[in-house]
Amino acid sequence: MASRRGFIFGFLAYVTWGFFPLYWPLLAPAGPVEILAHRICWSLAVVAVIVAVSRRWRHLRAITKAQFGFIAVGAVTIGANWGMYIYGVNSNQVVETALGYFINPLVTIALGVLFMGERLRPAQWLGLAVAFAAVVELTFDYGRLPWIALTLAFSFGTYGLMKKKANVGSTEGLALETAILTPVAFGYLMFAPSTFADHGWGHAALLVGTGVVTAIPLLLFGAAATKVPMTTLGLLQYFVPIIQFAIGLLIFHEQMTTARWVGFGLVWLALLSITAESLISRRRTTTKTAQPEPELV
Repeated sequence: MASRRGFIFGFLAYVTWGFFPLYWPLLAPAGPVEILAHRICWSLAVVAVIVAVSRRWRHLRAITKAQFGFIAVGAVTIGANWGMYIYGVNSNQVVETALGYFINPLVTIALGVLFMGERLRPAQWLGLAVAFAAVVELTFDYGRLPWIALTLAFSFGTYGLMKKKANVGSTEGLALETAILTPVAFGYLMFAPSTFADHGWGHAALLVGTGVVTAIPLLLFGAAATKVPMTTLGLLQYFVPIIQFAIGLLIFHEQMTTARWVGFGLVWLALLSITAESLISRRRTTTKTAQPEPELV
């Protein structure tokens, strides 16, 4: 029962993230920087309430200086990720943002090799090589590096690495990350032109809602992570770019050239290779562990 409930929580978290591109355009005429500033400030307010209700203040006090350093770097990278994502969606480049999250698992693997001393199996090397070829091919098609996708992939990958290094609960981590970013965000809202009070209560409520839509999937994800295997979460994460890709094509009617389809196809091939290899490897490990040891006579 717990596993089934965890699967539902994880599914809802990733589906919510997948439909994010439909929310940010509702905040017009606010620009990406103003939206990001509101998202940071209101996320802190929501998480502070959650921390207070759950009485997790003592967990915050237990965080060491080393952990805080990793959290600070993570705060900068997640802020960059949020800002780039909002910019990509509101500039009608949803398909490229989806590409970033298709690439993200591959970037995470590469960062694990570079900074965590992890070793890759042949299928994983093949997946990374195919993904690199996809980026090169898409660069020629776009006439530039797909920098929105790459920024999203590397910023979120680095954020994940910092979270792993810090080893702090998701609620406490988000509270500190938003607290670190809030002074800059609040300063921007105080001194830069703002649309918050000039376009009615509906517009103001939607800006406040950025904190809610940020916190809800994170809470769902946190509940899922304790109830289902990481393999399941890894497969569920593909719902995000799949939904975003569909939204970009079917709702925002973004253009997909033949060359772009080829590039995305290479990325999907790389992901298929790595996912299949991971599932096979995990099954072998589970089977080997389940086999009884021979009795000594």
